[in-house]
Amino acid sequence: MALVRRSAQQLLSEAVAGRLHLELAEKARVSFESGVGASEIRSWEKSLPVFLADVVDAGLGHVEVLLEHKLPHNPKRVDVILCGTHPKQGTPSYAVVELKQWSTVDETDGDLVVIPQYSQPVLHPADQVRGYCEYLIDSTPALAERPGALHGFAYLHNARESGVWRISNYKLDQHGQLYTLDTRTQLIDKLKAVLDPDPGSRAAARTAAEEFLSFKHAPSKPLLDRVAVEVGDRELFVLLDEQQVAFSLVKQAVERARTARQQTVVVILGGPGSGKSVIALSLLGELARQGRRVYHATGSSAFTKTLRKLVKDRNGAIFKYFNSFMDAEAQSLDMIVCDEAHRIRETSANRFTRRAVRDKARRQVNELIDVARVPVFLLDEHQVVRPGEMGSLSEITAAAEALGCRVDVVRLSGQYRCGGSEFFDTWGAGLLGTGVRQPATWSSLVAGSDEKFLVRSADSLEELEQWLLERRDELGGTARIAAGYCWPWSDPVIRDGVKVLVSDVKIGSWQRPWNAKPEKRVADAPESHYWASDPRGFGQVGCVYTAQGFEYDWAGVIFGPDFVRRDGSWVSQAKHSHDPAVKRADGMHFHSLIRNTYKVLLTRGMRGVCVYSTDPETQDYLREMTR
Repeated sequence: MALVRRSAQQLLSEAVAGRLHLELAEKARVSFESGVGASEIRSWEKSLPVFLADVVDAGLGHVEVLLEHKLPHNPKRVDVILCGTHPKQGTPSYAVVELKQWSTVDETDGDLVVIPQYSQPVLHPADQVRGYCEYLIDSTPALAERPGALHGFAYLHNARESGVWRISNYKLDQHGQLYTLDTRTQLIDKLKAVLDPDPGSRAAARTAAEEFLSFKHAPSKPLLDRVAVEVGDRELFVLLDEQQVAFSLVKQAVERARTARQQTVVVILGGPGSGKSVIALSLLGELARQGRRVYHATGSSAFTKTLRKLVKDRNGAIFKYFNSFMDAEAQSLDMIVCDEAHRIRETSANRFTRRAVRDKARRQVNELIDVARVPVFLLDEHQVVRPGEMGSLSEITAAAEALGCRVDVVRLSGQYRCGGSEFFDTWGAGLLGTGVRQPATWSSLVAGSDEKFLVRSADSLEELEQWLLERRDELGGTARIAAGYCWPWSDPVIRDGVKVLVSDVKIGSWQRPWNAKPEKRVADAPESHYWASDPRGFGQVGCVYTAQGFEYDWAGVIFGPDFVRRDGSWVSQAKHSHDPAVKRADGMHFHSLIRNTYKVLLTRGMRGVCVYSTDPETQDYLREMTR
């Protein structure tokens, strides 16, 4: 989806007249729920007239231009895409362009660039546009089948070579090229080499743009489908913007630890689906291939066991738990990636820990920091769902600084689950009362946009289940139903000589079993660890502990009586919880844990979600919010 599409000549006329940036701002207000900031509008006002004039000067006024094109299944937007035909081959040809107003660069460190006005390093512009090109190819079968159709350009139109020489001497290729004011002539020549300057190709340029906008896109690659290869032979994930910044900062910290003996703690903050686990696995694969000593650790049994299964790490050689490092030698690893670090606990000791070990146990966060030269913490403070989980930026930073470590923090923007929908972020925050805005109905948020993510409510569990089955069968993908922990969880029973699950989740005439318990094997049903990733998981109801950290295409969410609407507010009811750990939490803590639980369940779907509540007043609220 592009905010504005017209020929370069038409857009230049609008830009010179001072109308183009205002049109983009208005389109953004309608199409992007969060709109855009004043600084982005100013950048349109200053950059677009300059670049469009260059395009017209190149004799390409007839090419079709897409402005602020949103990547498929992704919150990121490309500044400009020029659509035309190749001058020699006559086939559709596309130029992806990122515009920068930088005039100077303070310093560089690998693929990171320090700009005076920015608070944290940013990605080298050639790498940024290269990432966009690779992502488009990766998610668009038609482009993958046409090598050479896509070209990437970063254009620093205010910069002289003398001011940015540090980034000019950099690896460049078809998808990542860099031009400045001094090399404007070379940019024009390159554009003419990939886009036909013959005005007679105008109709073909329109056709190329229409084709580009109508491309079919494969869904974002599910994380677990790629794990086995990712940590094996080659890199399959495309990291964008802040994700690549985080990836590069960690690699630099590992190298710095080797050469300067500097221990660095890296904290990567991001919401559900922002790419934290993708970064984790990319780092694991990259550094393992370099022969570095690396581990991946989580506090999630389901996530860890699934990763072990997929990469045949049966003995946990790579994938560990947070409590695996009580007796570990200090800095025995080059890097440890602590995924879902919000699940860090006060101590690794428990009732099964030997007394001698328990007596000398340290805080778990200290153990994780001590074990590696570069501990990496991937964190979402709003996914704490159990008492005793204490991972937070403040806790990790305080522990790191007390141990004399350098601390680097990267904040990830956007989310790549839920179809990359910023509308769904806002809708979910309003629904659960975690945002700054008042709740808004789904239809009011997406009105006038081409939003692809689906949000529905069902009037019965039969209707919810049927909706999931229809989406799965007609549109493809995976589907799961998850619920708040409001029903007992029984052991399997023997019926007619066969071990079967008990249908504990009973709502009216509808009843289904919870996912199977760990190590309680039942025919035709996966263990709880694999409920989200095993095709046999549909038919059982999952809870937050089997859903957290995973994703599936179509999510069904059952709100139980532990979280209900009363007089326009959410009320949590511990008496209806069957979670033995959570129900003992005090009032406000319990409320926070339950609200986080439903946030996790709502954000598992990549393509759509359907909700239902067992409580009539809450069901009315869900029905209104999803209309």
